[in-house]
Amino acid sequence: MSTVAPADDAPQQRLHAWSWLFVLLMQLRQFLVPLIALVVFGQRGDRDEMWSYVGAVIVIAVLVAVSILQYLTYHYQIGTAAITVRSGVLSRNRREIPFARIHNVVVHQNPLHRLFGVAELKLESAGGHRPEAEMRVLKLEQALALEQLVRQRGTVQAADTAGSADTAAPAEPAEDVLLALGTADVVRIGLLSNRGWVVVLAALGAVLQIFPRARMSDAIEAGGRQLFGYASDLHVSTLGWALAALLMVVVFWLLLRVLSVVLALLRYHGFTLSERERRLTVATGLFTRMRTSVARRRIQAWTLRESTLQRWVGRRHLRIDIAAGNPGENERRDLRELAPLATVPACDALIQHLLPAVAWPPTEWEPVQQRQWWRLCLPALLIVPLLAAAAVAELGPWGALVLAWLPWSAFRAHRQMARIGYYLDERYVAIRGGWWQRWWRFAELDKLQALRLTRSPLDRRLGTASVWLDTAGAGLGTPLVLQFLPEAEARAVYEQLGRALARRRLRW
Repeated sequence: MSTVAPADDAPQQRLHAWSWLFVLLMQLRQFLVPLIALVVFGQRGDRDEMWSYVGAVIVIAVLVAVSILQYLTYHYQIGTAAITVRSGVLSRNRREIPFARIHNVVVHQNPLHRLFGVAELKLESAGGHRPEAEMRVLKLEQALALEQLVRQRGTVQAADTAGSADTAAPAEPAEDVLLALGTADVVRIGLLSNRGWVVVLAALGAVLQIFPRARMSDAIEAGGRQLFGYASDLHVSTLGWALAALLMVVVFWLLLRVLSVVLALLRYHGFTLSERERRLTVATGLFTRMRTSVARRRIQAWTLRESTLQRWVGRRHLRIDIAAGNPGENERRDLRELAPLATVPACDALIQHLLPAVAWPPTEWEPVQQRQWWRLCLPALLIVPLLAAAAVAELGPWGALVLAWLPWSAFRAHRQMARIGYYLDERYVAIRGGWWQRWWRFAELDKLQALRLTRSPLDRRLGTASVWLDTAGAGLGTPLVLQFLPEAEARAVYEQLGRALARRRLRW
């Protein structure tokens, strides 16, 4: 990679020459439904059909002009310590992005990007709702070089040789592959997950949106009558019907497995987790390739999960929270998954490698009071009787079967409470929970930003409290909270963590 000049002296650079085309395609995707509506509904009535087409052409021409103007007005400069981005058509903006503030780098390639040999690059900082910079699009070589520059924090080693115009770039350290998933591993991810429901529910929602509800009801009713009439002519026994129903369930389950495997292959094909210069990089995807990288020190919290099926085959899922972006946005964040599926020793070894000062897993967990198990099934105790009453009013005595959920809810709550526990030492704090779906969550004390001691009305009644721990980049998943602790124990933990935070410096 060439030597980088200071920001003021560095030449301004443009995006790829075809950048405007990719921006146009993105805008057309957003305006696709209005354009179709303009063409279809604009032809109704006494209006001339030509005006609907002219309107659509005018809209497309405006989008083309805006895309070209965005390309012409977008410039960036690469300096020794920061990236300067100038953009805007009517309102001109200048944005300085120091390398030290960039927490996550995303290199995105969909099939069209790969066809043109380009990539989209996003630079994200801590807590931002949007990326600090979105470069649509760069040559793939430029995107990877910029990713490397961010990884090196803008430091460039150049020989000060008199009379030499060019100097050879220093040799880069080799990437250390921490985890690589083969095709068999990715297929196992699909078989052990329920990703197929995503396709089924999306298809069902699309059908309900496209076809009117009345027409759908008529079609289901007519199809049911025809099917019932056909079945009556077969004179099948009760056992035959039971076997047919069981066969349909098995076929549907197999279909879900196939869909799950397909989605897993699309997302995790070629998954590789590597490390270079204390920076982690994940590359994954079959058609759409995603490459994301983040410094190890940006990791804020860790989460391990395992479903019942995964537990039977000895596999777990390892995720992290990073101080970048908005956790609630619906964008792919592959770097949040360090191990989509790996053996228990592999997950523990990965944690031990990235956190050498942390002794994982804990040798002993502190339990909570088992006699408060009923608090976990309290919502069911309040809602299920109401549902049962409504079912009895609608279906008669058979509706009382809804009450059968209460014993199961009580049993599950008892098992969950038996697994809840926490661990605290001078390095980190960890919690665990779940029974059918088990999870573990922990964070280094240096990454904690705030503490909260809370007591609900029920806590005050029972003499308990909860300690909430906040970290940067916390997602919408399992919170880091120590629940159902006796008040004295909760206050002791709160004071211990408070003293630890007071004498430690927050590490981003």
